[in-house]
Amino acid sequence: MIRQDKLASYESIEDELRKFEAMERERLGLEEAAPEPWHDPNPQTFTSDQRSSTTILMGGLTFVHDQLTKACLEGLGYQVEALPVPDTESLHAGKEFGNRGQCNPTYFTVGNLIKYLIHLRDVEGVPVNRIIEDYVFVTAGSCGPCRFGTYVTEYRKALRDSGFDGFRVLLFQQSGGVKQATGESSGLQFDTKFYLQFLRTVIVGDILNALGYRIRPYEVEAGATDQAMFESRQILSDAFRAGTSIFAAMRRCRALFEAVAVDRRIAKPKVMIIGEFWAMTTEGDGNYRLQRFLEEEGAEVEVQPITAWILYLIWEVRHDAQQRAKMQRTHATSESEDASSHAWLSTKLKIADKAVRGMFSFYARAIGYRGYKLADMDRIAQLAAGYYDVELRGGEGHMEVGKLIECAEKHKCHMVVSVKPFGCMPSSGVSDGIQPAVLAKNPGIIFCPVETTGDAAVNFQSRVQMSLFKAKQQAREEFQEAEISAAKRNSGKQVTRRKSSQAALRHPKHYVACTAANEVYSS
Repeated sequence: MIRQDKLASYESIEDELRKFEAMERERLGLEEAAPEPWHDPNPQTFTSDQRSSTTILMGGLTFVHDQLTKACLEGLGYQVEALPVPDTESLHAGKEFGNRGQCNPTYFTVGNLIKYLIHLRDVEGVPVNRIIEDYVFVTAGSCGPCRFGTYVTEYRKALRDSGFDGFRVLLFQQSGGVKQATGESSGLQFDTKFYLQFLRTVIVGDILNALGYRIRPYEVEAGATDQAMFESRQILSDAFRAGTSIFAAMRRCRALFEAVAVDRRIAKPKVMIIGEFWAMTTEGDGNYRLQRFLEEEGAEVEVQPITAWILYLIWEVRHDAQQRAKMQRTHATSESEDASSHAWLSTKLKIADKAVRGMFSFYARAIGYRGYKLADMDRIAQLAAGYYDVELRGGEGHMEVGKLIECAEKHKCHMVVSVKPFGCMPSSGVSDGIQPAVLAKNPGIIFCPVETTGDAAVNFQSRVQMSLFKAKQQAREEFQEAEISAAKRNSGKQVTRRKSSQAALRHPKHYVACTAANEVYSS
C-alpha cells in the first residue's frame, strides 16, 4: 500500500513537470489555442431577388440530360450553365483540393466545379468576389453507406482550399420531394412544377440516349446518328425553353432518326452496362468513355435509364409504407388509422409509378422508340431477394443483382459490364461478393466487373476486351443459327434481305440477344 506522504510527493512532482512544460512552451512559442468544435458555415443564401443576376451551375448526368436540364431551367426563368463532362483534369483538381480516400465520382465531380471556377478566375478574368456573388452550384444529396452523403461537404472543403471560400452549394435530397431543406434558397423553388419539368427532361433524355445507342452501331454512314442526336437535342432544348409541346418536338426528332440509313444484318454482341450510378452514367474519362469504347470495339450497348432510378426511389418508399402498414395491422389496435395511412401512401406511390411509366411510353411512341419496357421494380426485388436483402440501402441497392438475373433469364444481352469506382463500398460488395453466386446458377451470361481509378485505362479496357471476345463469338453463333433456321423455313432458298432491316426505327421482335439474329428470325 502506498503511503500518503509518497502520494503527496508524486503529486508535487507532477505539478512541477506541468509548470516546466508550460514555461518551455511559452519560451519556444508553442502555445496552442483552445480547441473548438469544427463548424461548417454552409453558405446557401439564394433569394428570389438574386435570380436575375445569378447563374446556376449544374451537371453530372449524361451530356444530353445536362443540356436538356439547362434548357428546362431556363424555361422556368433561371440563368443556367451546364458544366462540361468531367475529364482527367477534373480528377486532378479534385485530388489536389479534396480529402484523401474519396471515391472516383467525388474527385471528378468536385474537381469539375473547381476547374470551371478556376477557368472563370484565371482565363476569363472574373474576380473571385463576383464568382462567389454571381454563381451558385446545385447538386443532389443522399444518405446511406456511401460517400455520396458527404459530397456537399467535400465541395465546400475543396472550394475553401482552392480560394473560393463562401461559394454557395445548394443541395436537394433525392427523397425529399418538394419539401427541401436548402436554407434561404427561395431563389430556387423545388416545387411541383419544377419536379414535373425535371422528370420530363430525364425521360426525354433517356429515350434520346437509348435511341442513339440502338441505331449508332448499325449506321451505314458514320456520324449520321450523332448528327440526328445533335439536331434533336437542339429541337428539344428549344421546346423546353419556350414551354411548347415536347410531344410535337419528339415527332420532329422522329423524322431525323428515320432518315438514318442502317444495316442490322451485322452480328454484334449486345453489352449491358450496370453498376455504380455515376460510373455507369458518365460519358467521359470517369469510366474511360466506356460506352463509346464498346461501340468502337464492335458492340451494341444498352445503358440504364435514369428513369429506372426514379422508379427505384418510388419503390423504396412504397415498400417501406407497405411494411409499416403490415406491422400496424399485425400489432396495433388503437393505431389502425396509421395502418390505413401507410396503405394510402403505398397506393399513391403505385399511381406515381404508373404515371412515370405512362409518360415514358407516351414520349417513346412519339419519337418511334419501340420494343423497350422499363424494369418492373417488384420483379427486380423478387429476383434479388435470394441473394441480397432488399432492406439494405446504399448505391443501387439490390437492383444490380436483380438486373443481372433478369438479363440471364430473358437472355437480353451477351455480356454485362459492372462498372464502379475503386473502393465503392455498395457496388464492390455486390459485384465482387454477391454476383459470383448469381453466376454460379446462371452460367450462360458473361459478367465483367471492372473498377475505375481515373489513371488505369489500359488495364480497364483490356479486361473488357477479353470478355467482349467471348461475347462476339456468342453473337456470331446466334446469327449463324438464325440463318440456318431461316434457310430451312425457306426450303434452302437464299433469304432475301428485307427493307425492314434498313429502317432505323424498326426494332425486331426479341428471340435472342443478337439484334442481327432477331432480324433474321423476324424476316
